[in-house]
Amino acid sequence: MLNSLSIRNIVLIEALDLDFRAGLSVLTGETGAGKSILLDSLGLVLGMRADSGLVRQGADKAQVIAVFEPEIMKYIAHILDEQDMEWESGEQLIIRRTLRADGGSKAFINDQSCSASLLREIGNYLVEIHGQHDDRGLLNAKGHRDLLDNFSDVNLSKLHALFRKWHADQSALNDAKSMLEKAAEEREFLEHAISELQNFAPKMGEEEELANARADMQKGERIAEDLSSILVAFEGSDCAMAQLRGAARRLDRVAEQHDLLACALAAIDRALIEAGEAEEHLARAAEAMSFDPEMLNQYEERLFALRALARKYQVQGDELGPYLQGLQAKLSSLEAGEAGLAQYEQAVIQSRSAYEAEAKIISEKRQKGAAKLDRAVAAELIPLKLDAAKFQCAISTQPIDKWNEQGMDYVEFLISTNPGAPFAPLAKIASGGELSRFILALKVALAEEGGAQTIIFDEIDRGVGGAVASAIGERLARLANGAAKKDGVQLLAVTHSPQVASKGNQHFFIAKSSQGTVTRTSVSQLSSDERKEEIARMLSGAEVTDEARAQAQRLLESAA
Repeated sequence: MLNSLSIRNIVLIEALDLDFRAGLSVLTGETGAGKSILLDSLGLVLGMRADSGLVRQGADKAQVIAVFEPEIMKYIAHILDEQDMEWESGEQLIIRRTLRADGGSKAFINDQSCSASLLREIGNYLVEIHGQHDDRGLLNAKGHRDLLDNFSDVNLSKLHALFRKWHADQSALNDAKSMLEKAAEEREFLEHAISELQNFAPKMGEEEELANARADMQKGERIAEDLSSILVAFEGSDCAMAQLRGAARRLDRVAEQHDLLACALAAIDRALIEAGEAEEHLARAAEAMSFDPEMLNQYEERLFALRALARKYQVQGDELGPYLQGLQAKLSSLEAGEAGLAQYEQAVIQSRSAYEAEAKIISEKRQKGAAKLDRAVAAELIPLKLDAAKFQCAISTQPIDKWNEQGMDYVEFLISTNPGAPFAPLAKIASGGELSRFILALKVALAEEGGAQTIIFDEIDRGVGGAVASAIGERLARLANGAAKKDGVQLLAVTHSPQVASKGNQHFFIAKSSQGTVTRTSVSQLSSDERKEEIARMLSGAEVTDEARAQAQRLLESAA
């Protein structure tokens, strides 16, 4: 509930402080006195666009502060938590909005800076403003389903979860199908590549081994002649080695004759040993570097084929083996995926079936709620002198592509203003007076089931008078008296009708005065006598007569 509203330097208002209470509060005053300024001021703290034209002429900035009772916090706590804003149970909600003359603005919730969009979001839980041409939820069919759900006490949490599960399963199925379709296009490539690589049978490290062997054989070809000529020194009866051995044998016979001969023999023996080792190394080198043209050709063919495959599949030579394994796994996944696709399809069937079952339960609740709403609105139309009119909350099943977290239903409020006339959307009503009364009837029926904690009717009685205005006043009073028993719900009505004004629990008078070139708007709460005088003025006009005062007294007594 809105406890108080403080306004500074808004258009014609220099300073204004108002306190409100539950029930019906009415605001009256002459045309142009500034009733719309109050609504604009309240709109600022509810997140409306900050227009610098609202700043009073000559002032640097304007400010509006709205204070709501602590009970309101439970409705917006989840929003404040999402924004990491601090709040305490039992504290009032204080919204402050400042607007500079140069167009800049700031917003605060309990002295914590916030955005205008956050004010708009929580404003939906705080205040509803309805006027003669209200299009927020009542004339706009997009909001009708939410209004019906609120009226019918429909809980959509389970349906939300089932819808998300269904679409998650559908998304998984679509991904699986997409993957299989893409993989199926690659099946021919996979099978060919796997066959080719399996036939080649690449080995880890094979490229390096082939390259090294090929290099050694190419070197052997070049040095084969040199090795052959070198080995001649170690072969044959007249080779250097044979001659050294002969010299050693002869020297061995005479070595004892002199020390120098013994030293010479020892040197020849050492030479023979070294030469023998050299011969052994040369033989082994010749064997290792032997040149076989056929073998070289085989090595080169294998090496070139391996490198060609690596280029073809854009990998390194040593990666051909792992690449083959990856292709085999992909083909296996394709084959397994084709077999497992049925599991995804079954999951979608089950989750969609669960969603449809819950959606049908929701639809049944809506149908019952719609019938109840039809009766509630019909009951309101008669006292509002719309006896010939009919209201219908129409529910139809939407195509499957439009099913969502709110279910399968399309909901729209329809009316027929004359007997035999077809039902049409609310916005199609031509008469402003009829439209205002229909909105009031619908709002009265809907508001009794919940909604924002504060409801404002802005000149909802415009264009009507007499018995119809009295009926409007009675509807507002009944709604307010019922709302006053609830958790802080209140009604504010800006009105030109004395019949409506007489029903208020509080009565505020809005006046405009001029001093020289300065014009100001003021608002005051009327006492009992002042209230009778204001209602008499509304009845008679500029000159208040005793007859008007007597009629005002009768209206007040009747309302009481």
